Amino acid sequence: MNISVIGCGYLGAVHATCMADIGHTVVGIDVDQAKVDSLNAGQPPFFEPGFTELLASASTRLRFSTDISNVADCSVHFIAVGTPQSESGAADMTYVDAAVTALVPHIGPGHVVVGKSTVPVGTAERLRQLIEPTGAKLMWNPEFLREGFAVEDTLNPDRLVYGIHGGDDDLIAVLDAVYLPIIERGTARLVMDYATAELVKVAANSFLATKISFINAMAEISEVVGADVTALADAIGYDNRIGRRFLNAGIGFGGGCLPKDIRGFVRRAHELGVGDAVNFLEDVDSINLRRRARVLDVLSSELDGVAGKTIAIWGIAFKPDSDDIRDSPALDIAESLARAGAKVVAFDPEAMSPAEKRVQASGLADMVTFAPTATEALIDADALVVATEWEQFRAADPAALPGAAGRIVVDGRNCLDRELWKAAGWHYIGMGRR
Repeated sequence: MNISVIGCGYLGAVHATCMADIGHTVVGIDVDQAKVDSLNAGQPPFFEPGFTELLASASTRLRFSTDISNVADCSVHFIAVGTPQSESGAADMTYVDAAVTALVPHIGPGHVVVGKSTVPVGTAERLRQLIEPTGAKLMWNPEFLREGFAVEDTLNPDRLVYGIHGGDDDLIAVLDAVYLPIIERGTARLVMDYATAELVKVAANSFLATKISFINAMAEISEVVGADVTALADAIGYDNRIGRRFLNAGIGFGGGCLPKDIRGFVRRAHELGVGDAVNFLEDVDSINLRRRARVLDVLSSELDGVAGKTIAIWGIAFKPDSDDIRDSPALDIAESLARAGAKVVAFDPEAMSPAEKRVQASGLADMVTFAPTATEALIDADALVVATEWEQFRAADPAALPGAAGRIVVDGRNCLDRELWKAAGWHYIGMGRR
C-alpha cells in the first residue's frame, strides 16, 4: 500500500519507517526541512535503539518531504504530530489542526485518515466533520510506544486499537491490510468508537502514572518509619492483581507522555464537567514532583547545605535508552541543585547535547557542566546522584571509582547494588530505603 505519515517527530518517524519495513511504500511529511534532510540521509534526529539500522534497511520504500502534495499517491494517511502541553495544562492541538488542514485538499473518496496523536476525547469527532466532506473517512488508532522500545512496540505491539465512527465498519479491513504482518502474529485487535479509542491512551498513561506515584507515596512513608520500599514493592507485587511492574520507587516519571497526558486529561475532564472523577491525578502529579525535590533535601541534610558543593549526576535523559529530556526528573534535579548554589557536573550516554542547549537557555551554564565520561564527572565531587538507570551505571564497579571512601551516593532510581556500594566505602542513600 502507499501510505503517508504527517509529522516526523519521534512517533511519526518511527511509525513511517516501521510501515516501510513491513512492505509498504511510505512518504513522511514534516515542516522541518532539517529534520527531513536528516531522515533522508539515514541520520535520525533523536536516539532510539535499533532505529538507525531500520531506517537504512527500509530506505528503498521510504522517503521524507516537506511538500504535502507528495501524499497524492497515498490512500492511507497517518496523523502523528505532537500535542504538547499548553500553558493551561490542556493539550495544544495547533499541530493536529494544521496537519489536517494541510491534508484536506489532497484527499478524497477512498482515502482513509488515521489519527495516532494523543488527543483530548472528542477530537476525532470534531476532525471527522472536517475530513468527511472530501469523501475520505477517519479512524483513530492510538499509539502505545515506550521510548527505548519504540521499534519493538510498533512492530510487535501488545494490542491494536481501532476507533471508528458508527457505520464505518468497512474501514476495519483497511487497517487490517496495513497491519497484516503484525496481525498474522496473533496481535490482539480491538475495535471501538472514537471516544473510547481516544480514552484508551490517556487512561493507560494515567494508570501507569498512578501506580508509580503510589509506590513513591509509600516511599515517603517508608523514609519516616524506617521501612524499605523496595522490599515492600516486592511483597505486594506477588499479588497478581497488583503485579511488580511500575512499582519502582525513585525520583518519579517524566518524558513527553505521562506528565503531559495526565495534566491534559484533568483539564479535559473539567471542561466536560466531570473533573471530580480525575482530581486524584492532581495528587499523582504532586507526588511525582515531590520526589524530585527530595533529592535536594537529602543532599542538603547530608552535606550541611549544597551551596559551594560539587554534585555529580549520572543520567540526564528522563529514562535510559533515550536522549529525551522533556520533563526529565534528572535534569530538573540538576537545575534545582544549581539554583541552590551547587556546582553540578553531569554525564549521560546520549542526552548531553540537548541538555547543554537547555542549560544554556536557562542561564545556568556556569553552574551545570558536562563531563565526557561517568568517571570524570566524579572528580572532586562531594556526592553522586544516579538519576537515570542506564545499564552502564548499574554495572559500574564502585570500588574502582575515584575517591570512593566516605563518598555519598544518592540512588535516585534504586537501581544500584546497595551492599556492593556500601562495601566499597560509599555512604549509600536509596529512595524510600533505610
